[in-house]
Amino acid sequence: MQQGCDISPRSLSGRIVGGVWWFFTLIIISSYTANLAAFLTVERMVSPIESAEDLAKQTEIAYGTLDAGSTKEFFKRSKIAVYEKMWTYMKSAEPSVFTKTTAEGVARVRKSKGKFAFLLESTMNEYIEQRKPCDTMKVGGNLDSKGYGVATPKHSLLRNAVNLAVLKLNEQGLLDKLKNKWWYDKGECGSGGGDSKDKTSALSLSNVAGVFYILVGGLGLAMLVALIEFCYKSRAEAKRMKLTFSEAIRNKARLSITGSVGENGRVLTPDCPKAVHTGTALRQSSGLAVIASDLP
Repeated sequence: MQQGCDISPRSLSGRIVGGVWWFFTLIIISSYTANLAAFLTVERMVSPIESAEDLAKQTEIAYGTLDAGSTKEFFKRSKIAVYEKMWTYMKSAEPSVFTKTTAEGVARVRKSKGKFAFLLESTMNEYIEQRKPCDTMKVGGNLDSKGYGVATPKHSLLRNAVNLAVLKLNEQGLLDKLKNKWWYDKGECGSGGGDSKDKTSALSLSNVAGVFYILVGGLGLAMLVALIEFCYKSRAEAKRMKLTFSEAIRNKARLSITGSVGENGRVLTPDCPKAVHTGTALRQSSGLAVIASDLP
């Protein structure tokens, strides 16, 4: 990889091409090496909070819920010591950690720079995690497990039909497929429902587009210089061989394509004298043959 080439370009255009290509390969290899090193040495983002117990033990990171909803009612009615401690903190916190809407709570998380955690339903949490600007993440597992239901009027004939339909969809796995389709497959932060902290940034074409612009620009400059050199040498050849500029251009083009040359490395032209081949020939003078004979 360190050994150079014995053949070096002699023309200016060839040197431009060589220099631009050398610069292009250097940047591409350096970028790939740097990205590979970052990929191999990347560490997972470490979160100081991994569960509800971690939240309850500390006071540096504030946390709250929607002011009216199932999450607030869960903490309010819970008899578990950890959740009771969290509820005591939330109702006495100043400023208030309760928000009027989910969007307000998510916005507060983004503005807090890691100093506020918003507790909400896992379904909504996972959906927001897959929406741009992709700067939120779900921490830890679910606090409890609940299911959604379809409400019908009391003693409605639709109740049994809806129950059977929902159970059938669940048994066939269609509910999970629908969730994956609308939460992850159509997500804006990557597919598969993977955690964003496990993802590494890839080196895309847009990251190295500038190097390709330099390569194309350098090749264009080399072609322009080559054209100027071609015209300059053709003009010099025309003066030396006493040809028109267009004839010199054609001869140079023929030389570039066929590679045929004449004496002294010059291209053959109709006005150039052909090489004289040695051999036996009959000489004539004034149209009379000179014949040697024995004279008396």
